[in-house]
Amino acid sequence: MSGFMDGRVTLTEGACQMTLIDKLKHKQAAVWELPAWGEVLRQQWESQFAADLSRADKTAIGMNQYLWHAFSFNRLPCLQRERAIQAFHHQSEKNCYVFFQHSDDALLLEGAGDIAAEDFSQEGDVYVVDREFRWTFVKTHETEWCGPYFLAASEAMEGEQWQERSEMRLSMPG
Repeated sequence: MSGFMDGRVTLTEGACQMTLIDKLKHKQAAVWELPAWGEVLRQQWESQFAADLSRADKTAIGMNQYLWHAFSFNRLPCLQRERAIQAFHHQSEKNCYVFFQHSDDALLLEGAGDIAAEDFSQEGDVYVVDREFRWTFVKTHETEWCGPYFLAASEAMEGEQWQERSEMRLSMPG
């Protein structure tokens, strides 16, 4: 994903090439680039959605390579494929983070109610989470076999457990 934030990675839409950032801004979303936030967001994602998996299990399924392996190895309950896309589209609150498995670049979107799964069709291993990490939408690079996935944190955790984790604050570099 190198070059993402300087605009060298582009998406093709008809005869026009657009970066992901341009595409999201075209949907009237406010977009902020967050260089160096990727690692922190991946750690927060793991602590919020996969905290109940043991270190040995995470290692066995290769979560150090791809966080979404928690879904593809059936370690976390989730919606898949069309049901995942529908669940993502039904999220009314789309103030969210967008980050990638293999990049420390990330985005913060506000007022992104019109974004859709299709906006990420040219991306691989992209994670979208609301700002409170209550839900996540994941599009993998293996779209033929794996994903996309959607998980609402309340589906993975019970009341007190969710409340405890939701009180954690992100400590962002900067």
